[in-house]
Amino acid sequence: MNRGTRPAGHRLALALLTAALGACAAVPQDRVVLLPGPDGRVGAVAVNPGGAETVLASAYASARFDARGGIEQATSSAAQVASDFGSTLAALPPRPVSYMLYFELDSDQLTADSAALARTVLAEIAARPVADVVVIGHTDRAGELDYNDRLSRQRAEALRARLVELGGDPARISVAGRGEREPLVPTGDGVAEPRNRRAELSVR
Repeated sequence: MNRGTRPAGHRLALALLTAALGACAAVPQDRVVLLPGPDGRVGAVAVNPGGAETVLASAYASARFDARGGIEQATSSAAQVASDFGSTLAALPPRPVSYMLYFELDSDQLTADSAALARTVLAEIAARPVADVVVIGHTDRAGELDYNDRLSRQRAEALRARLVELGGDPARISVAGRGEREPLVPTGDGVAEPRNRRAELSVR
């Protein structure tokens, strides 16, 4: 895949990475196949083996190119990709996943729904032997800036402690607090917005 592929425009990087790795399987010619992301959306990748550039922008679009720079475009199917690259895809690590957990007002206590989701998060972590987890806490704009900075960190720490309590490896869970600086729902100062009282948790 060092023969000239690059993302083009808006794309799902994970889908492109998977396609790139899959294209490196042992086939007679170099081949790039663009896979959809987990949610079905598709990005784009530009292929330039030294001649004219070709952009793949639909699910399972493929380009096969030879040593002289010739490109043959086609469209594969999910079944064909599984047949051609099944062993390669099976060897890939699980794709990163993200969760959004919410907190009670002026507290580092999870809401009832998010407390229940914490067990699902642990199951995801347990399924990844070398998983790295990043927890970023946030607040709404109902308090002072310094207070919200502390509270957002406390929320991240509380979630980390909960995951450790459920069996997560503390060495692989990092935390940070963003205070009120990155609202999910923009509001005026002093507004208590439940959707901003959250922690974003990424597992990769």
